[in-house]
Amino acid sequence: MAKTDYRESGVDIDAGNETVRRIKTLARDTYTPGVLSGVGSFGGLFALDPSIPEPVLVASADGVGTKLKVAFMAGVHRTIGVDLVNHCVNDILVQGARPLFFLDYLATGRLSADVAEQIVQGMAQACRANGCALLGGETAEMPGFYAAGEYDVAGFIVGVVSRGKVIDGRSIRAGDVLVALPSTGLHTNGYSLARRIAFDVLGLRVDSHVDELGATVGEALLRTHRSYLPEIGPLLGRGVIKGMAHITGGGITENLPRVLPDGLGFSLDRKSWQVPPIFTWLQRAGQLDEAEMFRAFNMGVGLIMVCAPEHAAELLALPGSWRLGHVGDVPVFHSLG
Repeated sequence: MAKTDYRESGVDIDAGNETVRRIKTLARDTYTPGVLSGVGSFGGLFALDPSIPEPVLVASADGVGTKLKVAFMAGVHRTIGVDLVNHCVNDILVQGARPLFFLDYLATGRLSADVAEQIVQGMAQACRANGCALLGGETAEMPGFYAAGEYDVAGFIVGVVSRGKVIDGRSIRAGDVLVALPSTGLHTNGYSLARRIAFDVLGLRVDSHVDELGATVGEALLRTHRSYLPEIGPLLGRGVIKGMAHITGGGITENLPRVLPDGLGFSLDRKSWQVPPIFTWLQRAGQLDEAEMFRAFNMGVGLIMVCAPEHAAELLALPGSWRLGHVGDVPVFHSLG
């Protein structure tokens, strides 16, 4: 019988060790005072700041969907790490939480230390920008499970908010104001439809330049998911924001109702913002109606804040913000104009 080993079966332990070595260096640069352990332990240790009154931990997990397919085609992987962290940061931010630490799960068929390093470089960059520690994670090599050159990645985040400062939307009332902050593109949702339109319907390549977008298809689709913590962070705990919605899968149509009390709906002023070219281009090329667009994509609206009318001016002072609409006493989505 021929001699075999783990490497012959597709798993390269040496490559895994080299990946961990590179990750350790990147992770160390993100450490905050609460970190008590290093990458490589069986579990990450983190100590809460004892000065936080009645701390409530807020946790979330997510991925970046089929945006990964565009990254594979373009050979660009660092932005995926940024996307993953920022998406998770936003998901706990809308409940009033500041991020404490982040963990990742990277799975691939055959591990490339260079690709893994690029992904983690992006994660580390975003963790530093958000004041969040890259505490640990898992890299899994699973030959025969993923196609050559492909991988999947997921992120797990934990943040903290004082119990009395949780933002849960309970105090939202009819007449409250909706204030929006713009997205930087598709963020991390709608890519199965966007890829079908760009690559199957239009027959474009990832390096095809589209004049209407002022970029190649790959550049336009790989624009990173933005973090809203820099803008929203100074307002947390002040009671001016009643609720927030991170506009991800399902668009405004599905996500804004998640923060509204039962029986309430909302009206949007469609003339209050100009939908970015990436969305109008996809809509025209795919012959999609507006209802489908608003469910599949964020349409240029990345985050929506709900506030009392007397606090609207403070939120509208945020760079790039605008008055999107208002909360109504009918549980439906109305579009004005």
